[in-house]
Amino acid sequence: MTYFHLLLVAAIQGLTEFLPVSSSGHLILLPQLSGLDDQGLTIDVATHVGTLLAVILYFWRDVKTALGGIPRLLRGRADTQGARLALLLVIATIPVILAGLVLKLTGLDEAMRSVAVIGWTMLLFGILLYWTDQRGAEEFKAEEWSIRHAWILGLWQVVALIPGTSRSGITISGARYLGYERRDAARISMLMSIPTILASGTLLGLDVVAHGEMALLRDAAIAAAFAFVAALLALSLMMRLLRSISFTPYVIYRCVLGVVLLWIAYG
Repeated sequence: MTYFHLLLVAAIQGLTEFLPVSSSGHLILLPQLSGLDDQGLTIDVATHVGTLLAVILYFWRDVKTALGGIPRLLRGRADTQGARLALLLVIATIPVILAGLVLKLTGLDEAMRSVAVIGWTMLLFGILLYWTDQRGAEEFKAEEWSIRHAWILGLWQVVALIPGTSRSGITISGARYLGYERRDAARISMLMSIPTILASGTLLGLDVVAHGEMALLRDAAIAAAFAFVAALLALSLMMRLLRSISFTPYVIYRCVLGVVLLWIAYG
């Protein structure tokens, strides 16, 4: 791969992973609409690693708290802040892991990688994000995240397995619907992304080993570094902007892109 291609893929993954606009949808569209070669599994893994490091760094205080609670959780106790947060993240991740394995084993994950599917999901889930953001009350803070809400948001996250949905977008929509404040909805969504990206990155990594693609390690390191920087910038900007604006700018982008993709798919 050329440096330009690596930079483009890493920038798309990094900038869109945590914004509610779907990183997977954009990466699927890149080779289909640009004529560039598919970046392959190794680069996918590398960009996932880059974005994972970015969200861990940005939310390090929460991550440190959850990591500190794991030993107590393993002893069957969730009576500390750290153990409870770790438990909630595990609960919220179980549904998407199970559903993801089913899709991969049945081949349905590949069947949904089309411009038409991404166009519809961009449009419809963009409208859903707008509706939940505008009607959602602001009753809860992230510290009030409950086991019941973790299960519910875990089920919302399963929908993100459809390309174009956006993992962050659908979980933010779910959190806003449940009544979490905008920044807290985003915070919960970002924390949920850590075990989810870790699980998907591990699955992709196993595929890389199985296909013997380890020769691309230099390109992978470059892609990971680019994705890390892009993801950190995008995440920092979004969290800062949510102090004063809603998710409407992202909704407008999704709807415009969705209409364009549907025109391409059916025109």
